[in-house]
Amino acid sequence: MDRQSFIKKSGAGISYACFSGLIFCKNQDDEDFSTDRNDPKVIQDADGQVLNVIGDIQTHKLLGSETNNQIFEWVDNVDPGVGIPPHVHTKEDEIFRVVEGEVEITIDGESTVLKAGDIAFAPKGFPHAWKVVGTEKAKMITSALPAGIELMFQELSELPAGPPDFEKVAKICAKQGITFV
Repeated sequence: MDRQSFIKKSGAGISYACFSGLIFCKNQDDEDFSTDRNDPKVIQDADGQVLNVIGDIQTHKLLGSETNNQIFEWVDNVDPGVGIPPHVHTKEDEIFRVVEGEVEITIDGESTVLKAGDIAFAPKGFPHAWKVVGTEKAKMITSALPAGIELMFQELSELPAGPPDFEKVAKICAKQGITFV
């Protein structure tokens, strides 16, 4: 079959499937099928709520309340030497994208230095940690799927200034299903 015939036949089939799905799509209870709708959103670099989460300066950009709790995304602006110790998530996967600087990330015991443009994926259930290395601040965009962890960050940002009380931090994190290893 040539390309043009394939496109015509495929297009007709896809159109029929989509059209019939819109008209005849029902759930088990024979009610109309519907989904929660997400509204489009454009977030400028300067937009978002800035929180100091135990030295990790985070700008919360896209919240779970705006994405049907599918994703939470924030920007970390962190000084050299600052990082997060090894921990495990039970609820969310994380994606780390370095925009500026260098971040050493360790996932499941394997360490790598991420530079601008590099991405790392830390699935739930795998221990991971990160730390800004080198002499420059690092800017990193982090995503958590599904959302929910932003509530933990909000609570952590409300702790008193100064060295953190690790017992309190661990207790707050445990409510989100996060344990330190």
